[in-house]
Formats: sequence, structure tokens, C-alpha cells
Amino acid sequence: MAASGALPVVDLAPFFTDDGHDGGVSRASATEAVRQACRTHGFFRAVNHGVPAHLMARALELSAAFFALPDEDKARARAAEGSEAPLPAGYARQPAHSADKNEYVLVFDPKLGFNVYPDEPAGFREAVEECYAKFTELGLLIQEVVNECMGLPPGFLRDYNSDRSFDFMAALRYFPATEEEVNGISAHEDGNCITFVIQDGVGGLEVLNDGDWVPVEPVDGSIIVNLGDVIQVLSNNKLKSATHRVVRRPVHRHSFAFFFNIHGDKWIEPLPEFTAKIGETPRYRGFVYNEYMQLRMKNKTHPPARPEDVVHITHYAI
Repeated sequence: MAASGALPVVDLAPFFTDDGHDGGVSRASATEAVRQACRTHGFFRAVNHGVPAHLMARALELSAAFFALPDEDKARARAAEGSEAPLPAGYARQPAHSADKNEYVLVFDPKLGFNVYPDEPAGFREAVEECYAKFTELGLLIQEVVNECMGLPPGFLRDYNSDRSFDFMAALRYFPATEEEVNGISAHEDGNCITFVIQDGVGGLEVLNDGDWVPVEPVDGSIIVNLGDVIQVLSNNKLKSATHRVVRRPVHRHSFAFFFNIHGDKWIEPLPEFTAKIGETPRYRGFVYNEYMQLRMKNKTHPPARPEDVVHITHYAI
């Protein structure tokens, strides 16, 4: 496990070879690098991950072109009324009262029929859907690696989390900082299983580690990977869902975030492998995933007056 600044870097190349080796890196050593990163940081930078660099660059370029359009043009890609999607698909902008200052296009698996795409720029839909497919493949791979990191029976997480209909991806644009305000996304943890982030060269993503905010510097062709609250709960805090934020810069920042999720009806609680089987007390009470998501959504739609009233996974802590 090398490091770029303070963020661990993991080479995934061995997972794409027949013999499990690439140069001096083996699958076992790459898995151990993921395990250590998920214990200490909850974040790592993936390289040689199987998603073409030119595709990611193209998607970022086209999303920047879309967000540069006049507001009335972007509004044509807003979510359709009466959609059954878990979240409104299409274009949206954070409400004026929100501390988060960004706009985004939200997409689900294209096969579900929820997505609303802009007419311009040409090629946007194709690039987004290709990225979505590649990130889904990478999510399935990382899930298997995390399964091994957790010491679970082979295929456990694959069977436990086999429904991909709650996964989604967002193309985001953060507005330039002002003298009064630099917040892009407030400090938070992701509520899902695994998240992938690609970003342009502006920077601004930061991860909290040992009390310090660690900048996640842009590196072309790499993908930022982080664990969400679901994995932290299943592992009874053995693996980490890290706090992170986006600090705005003097110019627009563009990124994509892919959320490898879990079905809303799923029951989430610490697994016996991390509690009863090793004589440890569960750190969380069980919950239905959708219940937690609704509480998190209320954080956004009706922000509490006091920061300490924002719902985190600690809401379920025992």
C-alpha cells in the first residue's frame, strides 16, 4: 500500500489478470492493502481499476458542458412527475436554504427507465451510461474484495446485496467559493455500501482522519473509493465509514459520485462474525435501511437548527 499524500493508494491490477499477479503485486497483497485502508482511513485511491481513463475524462468534460448551459435549458432535464425512482432522477439544484452549494444530475441503472437526460451536449447520455456500467462492474469487484477483507464466507456480500436497483450516480457541479462561504458539501459519512468518486483538477474533497482534514488531491485516471455506513455497521466498526466534505474553490468543481447501494427493505445489523462469534457486543441496533435513508434525507430537506441534531449512523448506536 503506497501513499499519495496521506491517502492510501491501492493497485487493483492483479484482479484483472488470470494468475492474480501483476508485476510485483498479488491479489493477496492488494486485498491486504484494501483491508488496511478500510480500517485506518475508510478511503483509498484505486489505480489500474478497469475503468478507462478516457471515458472518465469524457464524462467530466460533457457534464461540465451541460452545467454551463442556461438554467432554463438544464431545467428541461428535471425529474418527471410521479416517478417511482427511489430518488428523483434528472437535474436538480440544492435549495437556497441548504448549506450545500451544488447542482447535479442523478441517474439510476438505465434498464430501470427512471432517467431523464438533457438533449445537450451530444454524447452526454452515452458517456454517463457507459460510466455507470463500468462503475457497477467495479462495485461488484470491490464488494468481493471487501467480503474477503471481512473474513466472510465466499460470496456472502454478493448474495446479501444482490439487488442493484438502488444504486445511483450523480454528476455534480460545485459553485465557486465566495468570501463568506466555502462549503460545497457539509461534513458527512455516506450511508450506502461503497462509493466511487472521480473529479476534475480543481480539488476540494477532504477526508477526516485522526482529527485532521486530509486533502484528496486530483490524480488523472484514478478513482477514489470509500466505504459507507452499511459496511461499518455490518463489521461492527471494524471497517470505517469516514467523515468527508467538499470545500469550494474560486472556480467551479466537477465530479461524479457512484453509490453502490443496498435495497431499501434490507435489514442492517452487525454480523455474528463480528459479535457473537468473537464474544463482542453489537455496537448498533438493527434497522431497515430505508428507514435510515429517510432520516438522512430529512437532514437535507429540513436541516436541523443545531449541528448535533443531524442524524448520523450513531443514531442506531447502542
